[in-house]
Amino acid sequence: MSRTHTCGELTKHNAGQTITLSGWLESLRVQGKIGFLLLRDITGVTQIFLNPALTTKLKEATRESIIIVEGIVNIRPANQIRNDISTGEIEIAANTAEITNLAETPLPVEVDEIITTHLDKRLDYRFLDMHRQRTQAIFQIQNVIAHAFREYFYQHGYIEMQPPCVISAASEGGTDLFSVKYFEKNAYLAQSPQLYKQMLACSMGKTVTITPVWRAEKHNTPRHINEIRQMDIEVAFMNQMEVMQEQERCLQFIISEVLEHCSAELDLLDIKNLKIPVGVYLHYDDAVKKINGTPGEDLTPEQERQLCTFYPGDLIFVHSWPANIKPFYIMPKDQNADAEYSEGFDAIYGSMEISSGGQRIHLPDLLIKRIKMKGLNPASFKTYIDSFRYGAPPHAGWSIGLERLTQIICGLDNIKEATMFPRDRDRLTP
Repeated sequence: MSRTHTCGELTKHNAGQTITLSGWLESLRVQGKIGFLLLRDITGVTQIFLNPALTTKLKEATRESIIIVEGIVNIRPANQIRNDISTGEIEIAANTAEITNLAETPLPVEVDEIITTHLDKRLDYRFLDMHRQRTQAIFQIQNVIAHAFREYFYQHGYIEMQPPCVISAASEGGTDLFSVKYFEKNAYLAQSPQLYKQMLACSMGKTVTITPVWRAEKHNTPRHINEIRQMDIEVAFMNQMEVMQEQERCLQFIISEVLEHCSAELDLLDIKNLKIPVGVYLHYDDAVKKINGTPGEDLTPEQERQLCTFYPGDLIFVHSWPANIKPFYIMPKDQNADAEYSEGFDAIYGSMEISSGGQRIHLPDLLIKRIKMKGLNPASFKTYIDSFRYGAPPHAGWSIGLERLTQIICGLDNIKEATMFPRDRDRLTP
């Protein structure tokens, strides 16, 4: 009985072996009575030689049909390797070949690597768009990003948490939430795991999570979606500066893992200048001066891009932001509710903000004051406030959007390309 292989694992050392391959039909080229079939799976493409009987049997096979082939591994002479395919020196001389699912034709979207199909239509048929090697490369890189994020914090003693995704009040203030009916009560889809990760860090020291969050913001830009996979940490006994340094080390580990394990995918996406980033630390006032910004205001996307031109490829921390433009739970300087500045920061990488974070307020009376100053009702946060009444330590944390980090690393124009099944104000399917 022949062993089942994948396209990518076959080498010249398999020569003479009888093997089985399963995959998608990339193309079928008939020359006289014989045929050459390109079979694709997630690992690569292999050329299959078809004898006259099998050529006749498969001549009606359509692009993307599922084919199972059994045959003998051969090494092709160098002069037979065509420049326009990437199958290399391996060829399978098929003994048997079966169509197990004939794809309908025409395909509703293009699946070649160079396409003209608009992104919105590709997303309508995302299940088919994922047949493309370029699309697969994006999510193979995203897979390594997520794994490396978890691995870094596993190695450093963090506890992974699974926060609730249905909450009773806003995590960060504001009104940009999706409301849901929860039995007889009104509830919301979580806009952040913020309150829960703080409670866990104050009990167990270090916590990490990758969790979906929802933002009911009505913008429609290439860098925003409404459902996000958020990568969060929270750490007891850390301040703003220490938690920024933890992010620098984490991102360096993620990029090193991508460089080590995704070289083929980076080549396919034509990413040439990805490097291990160095942390650059700028006080908010210094950053604003550097880009001729307006003190007391948030940075615009253009100003973020401008700031990155001074430090190409590096991770820029703009810290000690004005307290009035940071969430209520960010610690004001010197634990003073009326302080001008805070212990909050933003991190900018690849010409856009990837993260925000800082030291949190762990003192109940100060937290109540800041909640009121933001125009919110402390009663809505009673459980959260009470969690700091019984020995809560100073603590800090941050979050990074998985899709946005993928967009930056992969050099994509639109974050929806870095999202398997994106949700925006117009899209609920597929």
